[in-house]
Amino acid sequence: MTAWHGLMRGVVTGVLAAGLYAGPALAATEIQWWHAMSGPLGEKLEKVASDFNATQSDYKIVPVYKGSYPEAMTGAIAAFRAKQNPAIVQVFEVGTATMMAAKGAVYPVYRLMAEQGEAFDPKAYLPAVTGYYSDTQGNMLSYPFNSSTTILYYNKDIFRQAGLDPATPPKTWPELEAMAKKIQASGTACGFTTQWPSWVHVENLSAWHNVAIGTKQNGMAGLDTEFSIANPVVQHHWEKLAEWQKTKLFDYGGRLAKADPKFFSGECAISIGSSAARAAILANSKFDLGYGMMPYWPDVKGAPQNSIIGGASLWVLTGRPQAEYKGVAKFFTYLSKPEVQAWWHEETGYLPITEAAYHLAKQQGFYEKNPGADVSVLQMTLNPPTENSKGLRFGSFVQIRDVFEEELEATLNGSKTAKAALEAAQARGNTLLRSFQKANQ
Repeated sequence: MTAWHGLMRGVVTGVLAAGLYAGPALAATEIQWWHAMSGPLGEKLEKVASDFNATQSDYKIVPVYKGSYPEAMTGAIAAFRAKQNPAIVQVFEVGTATMMAAKGAVYPVYRLMAEQGEAFDPKAYLPAVTGYYSDTQGNMLSYPFNSSTTILYYNKDIFRQAGLDPATPPKTWPELEAMAKKIQASGTACGFTTQWPSWVHVENLSAWHNVAIGTKQNGMAGLDTEFSIANPVVQHHWEKLAEWQKTKLFDYGGRLAKADPKFFSGECAISIGSSAARAAILANSKFDLGYGMMPYWPDVKGAPQNSIIGGASLWVLTGRPQAEYKGVAKFFTYLSKPEVQAWWHEETGYLPITEAAYHLAKQQGFYEKNPGADVSVLQMTLNPPTENSKGLRFGSFVQIRDVFEEELEATLNGSKTAKAALEAAQARGNTLLRSFQKANQ
């Protein structure tokens, strides 16, 4: 054999041996995460996933936008029935009862973390957050991801124009009324508007005043719950909204976040809505922005109590390969890191869901540089949650919210009294609760 042949044989042998021992590169296990966030928030969510993916090579979280919250939830349940579901789906807070009732579809987070060997301490999370997504034994069923609460935003420039102290937002509804009158007198058309009418003016209003909106711990303790929103506190509040609407001290802008342009443009001086609206307000307006807690009625004993959350949590669905669940658990551990939660909170306006993340944001000087950005946390933790203020869990609540808002709109346009509208909302809501109960017993 010539020297050339010997050399080539050595090269070929080396190449074959390298291929034999190295083998093909193992592909990362892909984990689909269906979500309902578009625009700037969707971009932040994508970054969370890509940052996790960059920390390791075994798993790849693949975010998939699935439309609105109701569309993402119903789509995931339909996909589960067709055995084509993702491992993770983002579900808004009012879908909690529906997800719990989806028999066999859910892999509870407390079980997932234990069975996949990941450290998980529910006590590390804000109690007002974990309570919403836990069963009556305190076991967390889903992973809190983007939690927000109702706060007050105000235009400091308009406050100055009206001769009001730009550092002092209204604390009570009577104070807000008095300020709104001064604001109108100074040339601004509208005193205040609101996002998410039911969430703000039924659900959070009630929790903030420590008033139940339903029996059985606001539905947390059983499906055989009934609404109790036709009560003096909510009735008085709706009566005042209808009174203020006549002169545009309050100007209703529609459901969801449809009233935002009224605030962005300076047409209204104050907006009451989600703490997660902060990014959109800063991106769409040019005025000096202020923050305050949700106003309360000072004659209601025990007010203010604490507000409740909105936003969504991450539910793990069954029927996926075991390898994916190991990756999901590791992803949830990553999401719980103080630096990850603090970044998410600071970038979006959502709550830092752990105590450690809140303290880290504080240590980093975020609240000093952004006065008022901690209002949501302070409001949520103002007092330990009660049975009336730890959250709610009603079946068919997406449809029930529509009922509540329809009846509020009838109050605002003068076609019904607040009393009649609330009684109708309560009766119609209870009918939907009974249908849900019957279907899920």
